[in-house]
Amino acid sequence: MTDAVNAATTPTPRRKPKPAKREIGGRPLKPSTLMMGHGYDPVLSEGSLKAPIFLTSTFAFESAAAGKRHFEGITGIREGGAEGLVYSRFNGPNQEILEDRLAVWDGAEDALTFSSGMTAICILMMAYASAGDVIVHSGPLYAASEGFVAKTLSRFGVTYVDFPAGATREELDAVLAKARAQADAQGGKVAMIYLESPANPTNALVDVEAVRDARDAALAGTPIAIDNTFLGPLWARPLDQGADIVAYSLTKYVGGHSDLVAGSIAGAKKWINPVRALRNTMGGIVDPHTAWMLLRSLETVELRMQRAGENAAKVCAFLRDHPKVEGLGYLGFITDPRQQDIYDRHCLGAGSTFSVFIKGGEAECFRFLDNLTIAKLAVSLGGTETLASHPASMTHLSVPQARKDLLGITDNLVRISVGIEDADDLIADFAQALETV
Repeated sequence: MTDAVNAATTPTPRRKPKPAKREIGGRPLKPSTLMMGHGYDPVLSEGSLKAPIFLTSTFAFESAAAGKRHFEGITGIREGGAEGLVYSRFNGPNQEILEDRLAVWDGAEDALTFSSGMTAICILMMAYASAGDVIVHSGPLYAASEGFVAKTLSRFGVTYVDFPAGATREELDAVLAKARAQADAQGGKVAMIYLESPANPTNALVDVEAVRDARDAALAGTPIAIDNTFLGPLWARPLDQGADIVAYSLTKYVGGHSDLVAGSIAGAKKWINPVRALRNTMGGIVDPHTAWMLLRSLETVELRMQRAGENAAKVCAFLRDHPKVEGLGYLGFITDPRQQDIYDRHCLGAGSTFSVFIKGGEAECFRFLDNLTIAKLAVSLGGTETLASHPASMTHLSVPQARKDLLGITDNLVRISVGIEDADDLIADFAQALETV
């Protein structure tokens, strides 16, 4: 009896965590497979199949010396960053697992998560730009991104030079020469080339390879960052074309259920580390619960995006021939040879977010939007449901009219993000709404 009691009360030795596997028999595992467990071992959490939500503000150090070493890494006294969990403004289990998995999709060395896409973009730019510097960016950008450069960073002596999304190598050479001259005159440098492709809301594509070649010829060492929200992580991998940093609003396709707000960046550690240092100071890391929800969403992101992309192709085939539709900004029906060439080299799919130009103007667009029944009248994109909005009077309202005219953000443009509903039901909904125009 005593032996049985002793056996029952003797702690079972803890198993050691299994090393992470990225391949089997020399075959690299696909991202969709790695999303089910990469970066997490149940052994570390009492055998829980899924990672728990770690709701804690701070973490206990195994020793005082370990605590010192962690802070040496966080403060930059020692290279390499923290070697463990320290404080939830810096890192946490849910965030680190999420960052590991996000890096997988883009083939990146490292990733960081943030409380929103705009937090990611703002901290990224601030980490690289100083007074007198110049940021070169494509256009159009999401209005908040463009506004941050033009209205906020300008208050601290940072200026910008922009170029249209479809710019050629020759045009890019001229833009970078102008930016370098401007930076020299201000006593600064060209801090960053910031791209958004496809552009919001026109779907205009940027030739990332041409940007890379122009940068290499004129501004070696200047990072190229790109907002890949519209096509990533499934339909585009900009790091493969020469971008150094890829940014996302995780709110969109990665989150994909319109129930959270978050953002991320990914790239080589040398580009990510300065941003990590500023995030550690400012905060802005995604919270544990949102990180946990994103881990759930990553398990189905490929399935959701595939279904949404198939739906968008069917919906756009209907809209293209409708008598009340003037045109489509859909990557599956590109008419410009230059844009088609970029698409063929850069994109793995046409996506599910596009612009539709309705004959008329704001009044006709409002009538269409107000009569939708399945599609919801709301900003954002990449969710399970179909969303429609009017950029000129909503997301891009703050953009000056002259700038909107230049970028093609017209009063008759409606942005649509197709979800995973039945495609024929969506077509019926768009048909009846267009009848009211």
